[in-house]
Amino acid sequence: MVFKLQMRSNINESPKSLPPAPWKLPILGHLHLLMFSLPCHRLTELAKKHGSLMHLQLGELSHLVVSSPETAKEVMKTHDTNFANRPFLLVAEIILYNFLDIGFAPYGGHWRQLRKVCTLELLSTKREQSFRSIREEQYYRSVSFIKLLPVISGRRAKFERFHHDLDAMLQSIIEEHRSSKANPKDNNDVTDDLVDVLLNLQDHGGLEFPLTTDNIKAVILDMLIVGTETSSAAVEWAMSEMIKNPKILEKAKAEVRQVYDRTGDVNESDLHKLKYLKDSNYWNEAESFNPERFINSSVDYKGTNFEFIPFGAGRRRCPGMSYGMATVELSLAQLLYHFDWKLPNRMKNEDLDMTKAFGASGRRKRDLYLILIPYHPPCVG
Repeated sequence: MVFKLQMRSNINESPKSLPPAPWKLPILGHLHLLMFSLPCHRLTELAKKHGSLMHLQLGELSHLVVSSPETAKEVMKTHDTNFANRPFLLVAEIILYNFLDIGFAPYGGHWRQLRKVCTLELLSTKREQSFRSIREEQYYRSVSFIKLLPVISGRRAKFERFHHDLDAMLQSIIEEHRSSKANPKDNNDVTDDLVDVLLNLQDHGGLEFPLTTDNIKAVILDMLIVGTETSSAAVEWAMSEMIKNPKILEKAKAEVRQVYDRTGDVNESDLHKLKYLKDSNYWNEAESFNPERFINSSVDYKGTNFEFIPFGAGRRRCPGMSYGMATVELSLAQLLYHFDWKLPNRMKNEDLDMTKAFGASGRRKRDLYLILIPYHPPCVG
């Protein structure tokens, strides 16, 4: 984890008040240390030398690098409020309606109210379960389409152009939902979706601030961007790791098909039956793909065990945790149930390139290309 510190220059401040740091260059600071390798790998190496709390100066910005569960707990729980703010990012200012979203909103009353809306109205367990049939239908359509493929075979200016097109699309979606609300007789059997919930809160919600249309657009973008980019990256890496480890792939497929062959289709209600589906000081063979390590383990992903915090922890923990888990689990279950998988061009499993790309979501550097073979389940009785 890297936390940016908004530190004012102070000629009387002693370097001794800062955590340990590598040697740095004038002006550049420590940027040269991160230029020729993936930051996550380089930061791991530096942390081994300089400790679990390390100071880096990247140009004019100071950062703290936190590299152990104990220190992460201090930062994200004990001193949570001191680190609950977010840095200024140009792309967030332009695309997210001047920080009117949740992910990049400054810490304070506005953010607390928006997070409350997300936690209680948009991403609650009850609301997430109400979308189950929609998710299952969309995944079914995706799988059906895949099976048909063999048959049918200057930053600011760019950000502003993209934002203009995106805003027009979002405005059209909102107006369509408002029109549907004006004619409720035509939508008696339709479950309220995310946009409907936000519009209801705008009209009738008892919030401490007015929920503007720009607020609604920014929150929609949070859900779309965060809910798809990270989840799709996780699914792609999971498939990559299983292709790289054929025994694990076969074990995962066998479990999924044992659970779902009875019905011949994958649904969320039985996902809990799938049990199979990294600091070396806390994880043995941290760089190895080993799903068994989580079976019967007391460590979970919910932000209370700081050895493993995929959704973060503390006040800024991801509010869409249950939604993200449902999305990833259902995606993998569908892919493993409906298809067998192999590499193209007689490529060997051990030759699959597992290089990571530079970026926040940690995607693969090169796209994953696989040959899929449709699975035909036994007759369903």
